[in-house]
Amino acid sequence: MGDFKMRIIAVCNQKGGTGKTTSTVNIGAGLAMLGHKVLLVDLDPQFNLSFSMGLSESEINTSVYEVLSGQSEINQALITVNGLKLLPARSNLTQVDANLNNNPNKQFLLKRALPNLAFDFILLDCPPSYGLITVNALAAAQEVFVPVQAEFLALHGMSKLLDTISSIHSQYNKELKLGGIIITRYDQRKVLNREVLASLEEHFSGRLFQTIIRENIALAEAPSFGQDIFRYRPDSNGARDYMNLCREIMERR
Repeated sequence: MGDFKMRIIAVCNQKGGTGKTTSTVNIGAGLAMLGHKVLLVDLDPQFNLSFSMGLSESEINTSVYEVLSGQSEINQALITVNGLKLLPARSNLTQVDANLNNNPNKQFLLKRALPNLAFDFILLDCPPSYGLITVNALAAAQEVFVPVQAEFLALHGMSKLLDTISSIHSQYNKELKLGGIIITRYDQRKVLNREVLASLEEHFSGRLFQTIIRENIALAEAPSFGQDIFRYRPDSNGARDYMNLCREIMERR
């Protein structure tokens, strides 16, 4: 990879149901198919990312919570699933705010765990809330990718998220920037989708990825089989869209 610099990307939106986990899994899988070393980090106490990759909570011995709380080194917690490295989560991640709030370096627990790793991309799947976990993700990342559904509430949520990114940038992480907005679950036939897309293009010109992730049933089905879209339906629109997105991500560095 030559002098390729490791890119740490937080996939983040404080609104739920926007396609954060779907995007994290499939961007990770697509980048790996294109020859990159990829690590996925599950930062959601509902551990949807780990579940989407075919893991049950009982199969996870060491999780991101043990790493953040200093009980484990990150390399001891990594597992390989479908050719990707994963730092999984369990439900004990709900204890982060209560148990680690008194740590003087509480905002940088994740950042301290990541630097010695040899990956091209680290993708952080953030929870749909603004707490200590999200602060840790944004303090560790260089870029934020924001999956957004083409619906009116998406615009409302975006301004709040941009304020959050700006706040973290000024307080904890001068490297942090908005890497791009990903339109998900888009249906060209719906007038509302088209109107919201036009509004997003107007408000966030240059920040939207050109690739739009179309509504695709295969993307919704794949997690129940513990597979990414390329393994589950390589000929689907979902696979085509996410592969195009991965190529665009590589061009944007």
